[in-house]
Amino acid sequence: MKSRANLTKLSFAAPLALALTLAACGDAPTGDAESDVIAPIAAPDGTNWGETVTISEQDGYVLGNPDAPLKLVEYASHTCGACANFAATGKPGIKEYVATGVVSFEQRNLVRDPIDLTIATLVRCGADENMQVLSDQAWSNLEATFAAVNANGAAYEAAGNLPVDQRFVQIAQAAGLIDFFAARGLSADQQRACLSDTAKIEGIANNSTAQAAELNITQTPTFILNDRKLDVNGWAAIEPLLQRAGARQE
Repeated sequence: MKSRANLTKLSFAAPLALALTLAACGDAPTGDAESDVIAPIAAPDGTNWGETVTISEQDGYVLGNPDAPLKLVEYASHTCGACANFAATGKPGIKEYVATGVVSFEQRNLVRDPIDLTIATLVRCGADENMQVLSDQAWSNLEATFAAVNANGAAYEAAGNLPVDQRFVQIAQAAGLIDFFAARGLSADQQRACLSDTAKIEGIANNSTAQAAELNITQTPTFILNDRKLDVNGWAAIEPLLQRAGARQE
C-alpha cells in the first residue's frame, strides 16, 4: 500500500500481479466536542460552489469554496480499489456539503505505480473543473483497466525500457486509456502531448513523494480534515465528523 514513489523509482510490476486492493480502515476518532452549525456561505454572483475548482499550493484540486472553514482532503491513488469505492459512495454526499460553501473537498495524488501516474496525468490533461469528474470515471473503469493491462502485458512491460517521454504513452495504450479518455473529451493527440510532458509527470510524482514523507501518509485513501489526519476512510464514518464540526447539507 505504500506510495512514496518518484519517477525514477516507480516499479513496472508484472501486470498479473496488479490487483484492486482495499486500504485498511481505522477506528473513528472519539471525544471531539460537537461544534455549532456553521451557516451557509454564498458563492460569488453568477457562480456556485459545486462548479468552483482551484488548485492548491500542494497541487491538489479543490472543489468548492477555497476559503471554506472545513477543508476535507483526500490522498488518493487511481489504482486503489478503496478509492474507487469512495468515489462511488462518498462523492455524491460530499458535493451536497460543498454546495453550502462550508466544506471544500481537495483531491491530491499519492502515486502507487506507473498506471496510477498515467491516469493522474490524464485526468489533469483537460480543464481544471473536469479533473475530479474524470478521476471518478476512471475509478469506475478500474477493473477494465486492469483487464486491458493483463491482456497487453508484453506492451506494458516493454514500456519500462522506453524514455520517459514515450513510456507513459505506451502504458496508456496498453491499459486502454487512450480510447477511454478520448470518449470523454480528451483527444488522442491531447493525451499523448500530456503523457510526453516529462516535467508535468515528474511534478506529480515528486509532489506525491514529498507530501507522503512530510505527512507520513502510507496508504490510500487517507483523509485530512482541517490539517488533522483522520483514522477512517469511508463516507459513513467521515460524514459524522463533518457534521460534528458544524457542517450540514444544503
